Amino acid sequence: MNGMTLGNCKVVVYRNQPSGWVAEVPAIEGCYALMPTQEEALVELSDVYEMIKAEYAEKRLPLPACE
Repeated sequence: MNGMTLGNCKVVVYRNQPSGWVAEVPAIEGCYALMPTQEEALVELSDVYEMIKAEYAEKRLPLPACE
């Protein structure tokens, strides 16, 4: 498994109307978080990324290349 981290990926953060924020890694399907604040969305995204990374490692698959 490579040493890729969330910091290697393009992260997009945007407001979800009427309230809340979405943080996502567009290059990795399902890697997103919806939370009340930007900060919470980014923290949750980090957790989601690590969970997806572990799933890929368990299946011995490489993570999709991040931008």
